[in-house]
Amino acid sequence: MSSISSRQLFLAHVAQTSPAPIGLEIVKAKGCLMWDADGKEYIDLISGFSVANIGHGNQLVIDAITKQANDYMHLMVYGEIIENPQVAYAKMLTDHLPATLNCVYFTNSGTEATEGALKLAKRFTGRSQIIAFKNAYHGSTHGALSVMGDEYWRNAYRPLLPDVLHLNFNDSKSIECITIKTACVIAETIQAEAGVNAPLKSWIKALRKRCDETGTLLILDEIQVGFGRTGSLWAFEQFDIVPDILLLGKALGGGMPLGGFIAAKNIMHTLTHNPVLGHISTFAGHPVCCAAGMAAFEVLINSIFVGNSISSRNGVSENFVFEKEQLFRTLLFHPKIISIRSRGLLMAIEFESFNINHAIIKRCIENGLITDWFLFGSQYMRVAPPLIISKAEIRKCCALIMKSIDEVTAQL
Repeated sequence: MSSISSRQLFLAHVAQTSPAPIGLEIVKAKGCLMWDADGKEYIDLISGFSVANIGHGNQLVIDAITKQANDYMHLMVYGEIIENPQVAYAKMLTDHLPATLNCVYFTNSGTEATEGALKLAKRFTGRSQIIAFKNAYHGSTHGALSVMGDEYWRNAYRPLLPDVLHLNFNDSKSIECITIKTACVIAETIQAEAGVNAPLKSWIKALRKRCDETGTLLILDEIQVGFGRTGSLWAFEQFDIVPDILLLGKALGGGMPLGGFIAAKNIMHTLTHNPVLGHISTFAGHPVCCAAGMAAFEVLINSIFVGNSISSRNGVSENFVFEKEQLFRTLLFHPKIISIRSRGLLMAIEFESFNINHAIIKRCIENGLITDWFLFGSQYMRVAPPLIISKAEIRKCCALIMKSIDEVTAQL
């Protein structure tokens, strides 16, 4: 099948999410590289939107998938039969989390993790009010869309969940709005789609304190910023707080579809009664996905964090994620770059406008570098490569970005 016919079939039979999809026909991916049907090589600078944190095609993950597929795949609706990949992965995750985050509900995706967490918060507290933040992204199903922080994306799908307040992130006045009527506050630990918008440590600690005072559950979304993306295993470690519910996805499945929300056992237990089956899913925590995710997590811990789950800017030692972040920041220097915002290997390069940024992104792809922009920061270019990216690959990426900027600038 030629690339032309594949594109025609893609446009004709695969539901489109934008008027102009990238449309590359990728036939192979390994490490930080991808190849299209014509054999052209690309460096993956977005890692499938933070899915491929350990790179593409890791052999240990492939072996885990193969073994589990040979043992069994789907058996029964989630939560009824003991499936060892689920049990082992849940134990491994909770071993690397604070003691209060000891119970995992696996889902099929990050957005489903959001849905489950919102239901859990309302069920546990008996309250209905949800507080979310502007420029936040938590998924695109109806509940997740209700807490998305931008009216442009929400408006076409109303009515949405009632009793949702959208407040300003990193604003002390927002904290004052949390009351005994608030079931939960949901926030990204670091706002990814806002162009890497990190909160002040004092603000997020005050947010945690206010939730404690009012009996409100704090949900932190680390679907995009977890699993070492920001330099520590979990982003909340950098702020010396612990959420009541943690949302995970993307890198959780090691390239396979998997999400999850994690809370204390006594909180999660409320989904078992009044009504029974308070949250249920057929394919959630699929054993092949859990096997893949656990293998990827083992690679992350043993090869990248070397067993150290707390390696943050505030700790006694830093790791190579921060070293690579600094290399990017050192090499990306151009008059057209207005600013660079970053936390670990999640970076946002700011240009004058979306039009200029989009032109540079398009030229980057033509030059063999796959990148993109941010939903709530369209003037920012996304830089979020696999964490295994080498320093030589970083230098090549930066050279291609600078070349692409020069080529676009010359046409202005």
